[in-house]
Amino acid sequence: MILFAAEVLAQEIPADPSQALPIAAEPGAQADQQTTTLPAPQATIVRPEGRVIVPASSVARPEDAGIRAHTNHLIFVPKVMPVPGASAIGETPASMGCVYNVSTHYTGCNPANGGGNHPTGGWGAIALVDAFDNPNIASDLAYFSSYFGLPTAQFFKVYANTSWGTLNGLTASCSGTPPGNTGWGMEESLDVQWAHAMAPNSKIILVEACSNSFNDLYFAEQVAGRQVNHYGGGDISNSWGGGEYANEVNADNFFYRYWWNKIVYFASAGDSGWGAQYPSSSPWVVSAGGTTINRDGNGNFVSESCWSGSGGGVSTYEVWQNPPNISNGMGPWTDYQYPMFGAAPYESAPRQTPDIAFDADPASGAWVYDTYGYSGWNIIGGTSLSSPALAGLINTAKQQFGQAPLGGGHYTNEENNMIYGALFSHIGYQYYYDVTTGSNGANATAGYDQCTGVGTPRGKAYK
Repeated sequence: MILFAAEVLAQEIPADPSQALPIAAEPGAQADQQTTTLPAPQATIVRPEGRVIVPASSVARPEDAGIRAHTNHLIFVPKVMPVPGASAIGETPASMGCVYNVSTHYTGCNPANGGGNHPTGGWGAIALVDAFDNPNIASDLAYFSSYFGLPTAQFFKVYANTSWGTLNGLTASCSGTPPGNTGWGMEESLDVQWAHAMAPNSKIILVEACSNSFNDLYFAEQVAGRQVNHYGGGDISNSWGGGEYANEVNADNFFYRYWWNKIVYFASAGDSGWGAQYPSSSPWVVSAGGTTINRDGNGNFVSESCWSGSGGGVSTYEVWQNPPNISNGMGPWTDYQYPMFGAAPYESAPRQTPDIAFDADPASGAWVYDTYGYSGWNIIGGTSLSSPALAGLINTAKQQFGQAPLGGGHYTNEENNMIYGALFSHIGYQYYYDVTTGSNGANATAGYDQCTGVGTPRGKAYK
């Protein structure tokens, strides 16, 4: 079943009213009156016409909290479907690399003329954890790469089934190949293609869980950790999530404890506006929020704003522990937000999401090629785009961070330490873009906010 959301109306967003031109002087005013300097004209932002499709796999149901996960991708159908890379509609590897300053910069960062200016680099491996099987995933990734001139991906698909035995008390619900699902199949196409687009030299590993139950996905998370660890480290992206639930802190172990070596975990913040979802709210992951890429009538980049659908908010269950206990939630080992939200040592300070953000508005979504249930090219948004793309971008920085073990069996989230350290040292906005416009129910503001976090990346430093 596919549900259709309300049509996205074409609109032109006027320039900031605070930048309006001054009123002209009245006739007869003195000639020696001081001349007023007019501000530079502001670019008019134009949004494409089209509608948004919400796949059944992305429908969030409150009754699934703690039981099943949903995807976080949305499909944008423009009024007139363009040719990928020949129009300003639909972001390409080149345009994304240009906007986020991780590839050759070219004027306007326009998707229509980016050519082969895509990102380069990468190390180790990036694992994408998803549910169900997409039988066309390898051939679709190969076509995507060839079309945009990316290097051929070093791609592997792994089934998280019973052949792995029991992993820390969990067993998979299937043997052999997981059943197919076209909604999750599109998710997998998005994940592997955009992780590869942002980090072309990294190995790309799709880990398919037997189902979208949290049990199967947490099992697959451990399989992903083994795979990435085998290649010396890297990143794991999770573009799925669900409502928070009382025992979620017990699942935090799957995102740091078992396969910590040089692995950074990412999770989508959600597509339903303000409100935290899990595992994005785990203090051990980089929570990925969403923005809108704003372009003018010629398709040139103007700015980023908070995407109204981006998840983000205050966790109900991930709070600072007193006394500190690594098995029960946040504490000194995950204190990267404490300077903002903590009052004194060991007082309750809930986890807030997201940490950073990336393009997620389906109207400024990215091209994805999928032939399993779809006819080829699609424009896809949602924070399901943010998570794998950020995993790829940070992978190219080659910091080789992870959940480093400390004395006494404690660990620390080194990637978030770096992100927030840049913010608190007042050098962050040399390396991040501070998104200050738009709202997801919480307004984007200067500095940290619950839509875009610290902001969006600019370059590879402090990543």
